[in-house]
Amino acid sequence: MTDTENKKERAVLAGLAAASMDSRERSSEVSMEELSALVETAGGETAAMLIQQRPTPDPRSFLGDGKVRELKELIERSDCDLAVFDNELSPSQMRVLSEELGVRVLDRSGLILDIFAQRARTREGQLQVELAQYRYLLPRLTGMWTHLVRQTASGGSSPIGTRGPGETQLETDRRHIRRKIQKLEEELAEVRRVRGTQRRRREKNAMPMVCLVGYTNAGKSTLLNCLTGADIPANDRLFDTLDTTTRRLKIDETTEILLSDTVGFIRKLPTHLIEAFKATLEELSFADVLLHVIDLSNPEWEEQARVVDELIAQLGAAETPCLRVYNKCDRYFGILPHGEDVVCLSAKSGEGADALVGKLSEMLGRGKRHVTLAIPYASAGLIDTLQREAAVLNTEYTEEGIAVEAVVPAELFGRVKAYIPGYVEPKEDWE
Repeated sequence: MTDTENKKERAVLAGLAAASMDSRERSSEVSMEELSALVETAGGETAAMLIQQRPTPDPRSFLGDGKVRELKELIERSDCDLAVFDNELSPSQMRVLSEELGVRVLDRSGLILDIFAQRARTREGQLQVELAQYRYLLPRLTGMWTHLVRQTASGGSSPIGTRGPGETQLETDRRHIRRKIQKLEEELAEVRRVRGTQRRRREKNAMPMVCLVGYTNAGKSTLLNCLTGADIPANDRLFDTLDTTTRRLKIDETTEILLSDTVGFIRKLPTHLIEAFKATLEELSFADVLLHVIDLSNPEWEEQARVVDELIAQLGAAETPCLRVYNKCDRYFGILPHGEDVVCLSAKSGEGADALVGKLSEMLGRGKRHVTLAIPYASAGLIDTLQREAAVLNTEYTEEGIAVEAVVPAELFGRVKAYIPGYVEPKEDWE
């Protein structure tokens, strides 16, 4: 294999911190370092980086003219093939920059989509990435077809034989992409339908669902491997997991859960990407508990946790009980976070994993009661309710009635307590 085939693409990175931009959208040293890590994940290498401070983005070229010239010099001096911007560029800005810099131009969204396209393995993941790519591409088509002559009804400068009421190549492509988007949306709707069926089956079997969420590279896959003995690839790189992996985990003598790993979040995650991944991420709003994995060894862990909390809320899971899992605590020097729904551990060494399982068991068991019931045959209809809404551990039919051992939630306990032999209602302190 030749050196040319092995050669990594070299990229120059650019960012803008404009006073008029939302503080979270502005580029900073931290977001540029993260962009550099994304370039590396995509298979490239960073040759140089540049940040501009100015009051507002230039509507034409995003950066000021002077900075664009400086960027071009950097590209030529560093022999770069690519310019990657930390901010979202409009289609026209991307076109202008590409012409002026003489290299391919990508913004952060385009780079993340490229990584997702490389990483997706399952059919569902590939469908989601493809949908996001088409949504990203649709408004950018204009700049891609400037080299083509369009047919015009008025004639214009079109070649002989092409004048008339025909449609432009651009319009043809737009129609084609809209059809593709519609088809992908239909296929993903089918994925959602299948997931809904699976979810109803889980609910019927009373198996709780616990979802791992967190910033990309926080250690979610390592934690899944640690808890369940799974063999999921867990590498030190961004977006290593795109396809959801679910494993069973027995957390105590009466409870078995489904533990699900999800795609990592990142700041400035493209909206259309969140939309495309909703078929996977909607599991969050149906989960019984979220495990928010936080990389405590990262100096930016507080900001990363805030980004994840906001995305959880955006996905409609803000009310789901959440256990904060501070990972890589063996690499943290200082006072460890503590609180009621907090666990510190090292997923790599396994230290603290038992405490997490115990805490999870406690959270899932809050308000639940382990009961033995003696149900007369006249009230046998209650068995259906128990099978639907509780975890039935044992059922025995006798001459006197039905003996049932079950773990019941608080909202059901009031209806079944009358069937607990010898049950006496506890008195309040004031009685």
